[in-house]
Amino acid sequence: MADLAVKTEHIPATPETAAGSAAVLQMIERVALNPAADIDKLERLLTMRRDIEAQQAEQAFNAAMRAAQSEMGRISADAKNTQTNSRYATYEKLDRVLRPIYTKHGFSLSFDEGDSPKPDHIRVLCHVAHDAGHTRVYRKDMPADGKGAKGGDVMTKTHAAGAAASYGARYLLKGIFNVAIGEEDKDGNDPAPPKTITQDQVGDLLALIEDVGADKAKFLAYLKVPSLADIPAAQFGRAVDALNAKRGAK
Repeated sequence: MADLAVKTEHIPATPETAAGSAAVLQMIERVALNPAADIDKLERLLTMRRDIEAQQAEQAFNAAMRAAQSEMGRISADAKNTQTNSRYATYEKLDRVLRPIYTKHGFSLSFDEGDSPKPDHIRVLCHVAHDAGHTRVYRKDMPADGKGAKGGDVMTKTHAAGAAASYGARYLLKGIFNVAIGEEDKDGNDPAPPKTITQDQVGDLLALIEDVGADKAKFLAYLKVPSLADIPAAQFGRAVDALNAKRGAK
C-alpha cells in the first residue's frame, strides 16, 4: 500500500511570545537606525524575528486545521471498485464536501509531483497553505506500473501515471483532513429531512378520508405524523391503501 508522509516547511520555532516578537522588532529598528550598528547583531535579530513569525504561523495553521476537522463528518462512498469489490468516495465527492470547509478556515491546496525512491512509483505532493503564512507539504508514493489488482497489465505506462496521480490526489485529500468513509455519514452536515407529500396529495387524502368516513386524528396517529402535510412521500401509497382498506371493511 502506498505510504502517506508529510513534510513541514518552517524555521525552527523559539519560545518567544507575540509580545516578545514586538520587542524584537523594536530592537531591530533601533539597531538599523544606528549608524554604528553591528551588522552581525542585526542579522541575528532578523533571524530571531523570522523564527518567531514562523512559529506563530505554524500555531495558526494547527489551530485552523483542528477547527476545520471538527466540522468534517464521515463522508459516504459514491463509487465502487469492480476489481476489488469495494466502495470508495471519489475525489469529486471529497472535494465537494471538504473544500467549503477548509477554505473557510484559510487553507488552500495545490498538487504537484516529485521523484519517488520506489521503482515504478510516482510521488504525489500536496502543498497545504494557510493564510497565516505556513505551508505543509504532504506526499504519497503511488504505484504506476500499469498492473491491476491481480497483477496483470491493465493499462499503458502513460495511463498508469495518470491514474496514479489521480488516486494519489484522492488519498491525500482524505488523509490530510483525516476523513473517514462510511455509509452512515452526514457529509459534514445534518441530514436533510425526508421529502413529504405534495399539496395535491394532501388534498387527495382529505377527499379520501371524507369519502370513507375515516377519523382524521386516528389516521394521523396511525401514520405517526402531526398533520397530513408531514406524511413522507414514500408513505403516500401506504396511506391510500389504509384508507381504501377502511372502505372495504364497511
